[in-house]
Amino acid sequence: MTWVVTSNKKVKKQVKKLPQRVKAALYVLSTEIKELGPARANWSNYSPLGKGRYHCHLKKGHPTYVAVWEVINKEIRIVEVQYVGTHEKAPY
Repeated sequence: MTWVVTSNKKVKKQVKKLPQRVKAALYVLSTEIKELGPARANWSNYSPLGKGRYHCHLKKGHPTYVAVWEVINKEIRIVEVQYVGTHEKAPY
């Protein structure tokens, strides 16, 4: 069974401002979460942030772009992307 990956309004606005390379990385990450689940240890600087929250780097260098996502409902498999943007403003 696959996971459902959603994002909030803030993330949808943030994605519009991202460089194309970062958008592509986010798409790949979302696809992997849908197919394989929220724990994505194969991504750069991946780490759990607490109960059901995770983050990883989408692009290294300056600026570094990160994504933060959280498992909303484990039983029906819903994950919400809560932040996509530069490392400096990440909510962790």
